[in-house]
Amino acid sequence: MATKHSLNRREFLSTAAATTASLSIVPSHVLGGPRHIAPSDKIAVANIGCGTQGLREMGRLLQHPEIQVTALCDPNTYSTDYLDWSANGIRNNIRRVLGKNTWGEGLKGIPGGREVAQNYVEAYYAGQKNQASFRVSAYEDFRELLAKETEVDVVKIMTPDHLHATIAIAAMRVGKDVVMHKPIANRMKEGRLTIDAAHNTGAITHLLAWKDRPQYTLIREWIDAGLIGTLKEIHNWSYRPVWPQWPSIPTKKAPIPKGFNWDLWLGPEQDRPYHPHYTHNVFRGWYDFGGGSIADMGHYSLFPLFETLGIEVAPTQAQAYGTTLRTVENNVCKWIRNEVAFPYSCMVKLKFPKQKRLPAFDLYWYDGGMKPFEPEELEVEGKELEREGMLFVGDKGKILGGFHGENPRLLLPQEAIDAYPGRKELREMVVTPSEAYWVSAVKTREESPGSFLRAGALTEMVNLAAIALRTGKKIKYDSESMRITNDEKANEFLTRAYRKGWELA
Repeated sequence: MATKHSLNRREFLSTAAATTASLSIVPSHVLGGPRHIAPSDKIAVANIGCGTQGLREMGRLLQHPEIQVTALCDPNTYSTDYLDWSANGIRNNIRRVLGKNTWGEGLKGIPGGREVAQNYVEAYYAGQKNQASFRVSAYEDFRELLAKETEVDVVKIMTPDHLHATIAIAAMRVGKDVVMHKPIANRMKEGRLTIDAAHNTGAITHLLAWKDRPQYTLIREWIDAGLIGTLKEIHNWSYRPVWPQWPSIPTKKAPIPKGFNWDLWLGPEQDRPYHPHYTHNVFRGWYDFGGGSIADMGHYSLFPLFETLGIEVAPTQAQAYGTTLRTVENNVCKWIRNEVAFPYSCMVKLKFPKQKRLPAFDLYWYDGGMKPFEPEELEVEGKELEREGMLFVGDKGKILGGFHGENPRLLLPQEAIDAYPGRKELREMVVTPSEAYWVSAVKTREESPGSFLRAGALTEMVNLAAIALRTGKKIKYDSESMRITNDEKANEFLTRAYRKGWELA
C-alpha cells in the first residue's frame, strides 16, 4: 500500500484494544452436544463479508446479548473506496454503536474490509465488562475460516450474490448453521442445491430478508373474506436500482488493489480481468454476480407475503421487458445489445399456478421508475401511485399498500367497506427484529420462519425473472424437473460455468 494509505490505516487501527490475550468462548458441543446451544451460552458467529452491508448490520450482532462475533472474513484487507447510500452513514453507525464520536475521524471515503470489521468488533468488546482482552480472528479465505474455526456455531454470509450458495453449502457441510442475506443464490440450480443442503444436513438457516409483517395478515383476511373477489394479480414496484449500471463488460484495464484478493472475490465465476465496476456494492447489476433489483428488494416485500398467503409453488412462466440503450459510432445510431447486466428499468410478469389457498394468479414486478398506471379508484380521487408500492387486484376490487403492503387500503365502494364485519385497518404493528427469530431457532433447533426451506418458490421466481430478461423471450418453466421447456438454450442460465475447483454438486 502507498505510504499515505498505510498511515491512515494505522491511525484507524490504533483505536483497537492494544492487548493480545484472547477471551475463551466455550464451544457449544462442550455444553450440550453437537448442534445444541445451552440457553445461557452465547452463539459464536462468523461474519463472512465485511463490506458496507456487513458493517451496517454488525452493530446488531455486537449488541445482541446472546451473540458473540468470533471470526470475520473478507478478501479485501482494507480500503475506503466503497459505495454507499450516504457519505457518512457507515461511519456514523459505527460511532453510535461504539459510543465514540471520534471513530474514523481521519478516514476519507467509505471504509470496508476485514481490518475495518476487526477493529470495529474488538473496539466494541473492549468496552464491555469482562471482554476487554477479546480478539476476533480475521481471514481472507472463507475456506480457511471454516477449517480452523471449529467452535463457530453460525456463519453469517454478507458477500456478493454469486458466492452465497458456495459458502452456505460449505458451511452447512461442516456442521454450521447459516444466516444469509438475499438471495439464496443467483442461479436456479444453486438455489435448489442450497435448500437441499439445508434439508439434508439439518442445519438451521435464515434468510435475512424475512421479517414479520402484520399488514400481510390483514390483507390475507380481506382476500379470504372475498372482499376483492377472486385474486387475479399482485403488483409490486420499486424505484431501485440505486447503484450504477453498466451495459457492457469494461474494456479498460485496472490494476488489482493491493490487499484485495480478486481470485477469491470471483469464487466460482470464470476468470476475467479485475475492474472496480464489479466490486464494492455495485455487483448487483451484473447477471454473473448479482440478482438485480428483484433479488435485492423483492425478497423484502415478497418473502413474507409468500409465507402469509401460502405461495409455495414456483411460477410456470415469465416474460420481461427492459430498458433499451443506444450509442453513436461515426454519426450512426446503434443499438447496444446488453447481455451482461440487468437493465436500468424493467417490467416482469410471472404466472403462478394454483396454490393451497389461492387460485392461479399473475405477479408483476416493476423497477427503475416503472410502475402500474393508477387504478380508476385513485384517478377519481385525483391521486397517483407512490414511487414504491403493492397492489392486489381481484375481480371485485383491489387492495393498495406500500412497498411491503404497509397501511393497506381497500379500494371498494364505501358501502361494501362499511358492511364488512371484520378488521378494516391495522391499528398496531409491532415488528420483531430478525435476529430474534434466528437466534431462537439456533438455540431450540426449531425451524426459523425465514428458513431456506420456505424460500424455494421465491428463489425460483427471482432467478426465472433474470432468465426472462436475459433471453428477451416468454419463458415456460417446469419446476419439478427444473427445466425451461420452450427454449433449450435458455437452460444454460439455470447454472453457471464453474472455474475448476469451485464446482457445486
